[in-house]
Amino acid sequence: MRPIRPNFPPQSDTNHRKEEASRTAPNQPPPTDFGQLDVLASAPVPSTAVEVCRADGFDLNSGVTIRGGGALLVGGEAFRWKPWEVESSSSEGEGKGEKRIAKEGRRKRTRLVNEKGQWQAGEEAFGLLGLVWPRPDLLILGTGPKIRPLSPATRQIISNLGMRVEVLDTRNAASQYNLLATERGVDDVAAALVPLGWKDDVE
Repeated sequence: MRPIRPNFPPQSDTNHRKEEASRTAPNQPPPTDFGQLDVLASAPVPSTAVEVCRADGFDLNSGVTIRGGGALLVGGEAFRWKPWEVESSSSEGEGKGEKRIAKEGRRKRTRLVNEKGQWQAGEEAFGLLGLVWPRPDLLILGTGPKIRPLSPATRQIISNLGMRVEVLDTRNAASQYNLLATERGVDDVAAALVPLGWKDDVE
């Protein structure tokens, strides 16, 4: 029985093939400049873009500062937003699923986190969005220093306005708003942001 020997091409033939391949290889494109791929580089930044998230408010690109509350950014306008304050009713009892913390004149302060750990706010908190027409397609909701699930009732309130909602912690919500408002325009995207320093009575 004869041993099987591999049939290698002569060394000179292998070198010849490498040289031929290098001569016929197409020219390589230059390295990619990722700066040229930034399609938003020339897009103007909205005046309501959030520059700084603070414990008690926000600094916007326009130079406007919001202190002592959250921010509702809609239609290129900025409003101070306090979803934890609602109109005080004549009844002294507590509403269903709502705990009264303190009265402030004709308004009462409620908690934003319910017993299930879900973020909640009533219709009054989103009343301004009901006055805007056409309404933005998307509401980006910043729930404070950490993300919270949205209560079904609050999600339904926003849905009844014909808006989708994206829930994030406030820092990420502000960043997402800046990106989408630049990309799609301030008429299509709104943001409702709770300040980073907000502390509810439930942790």
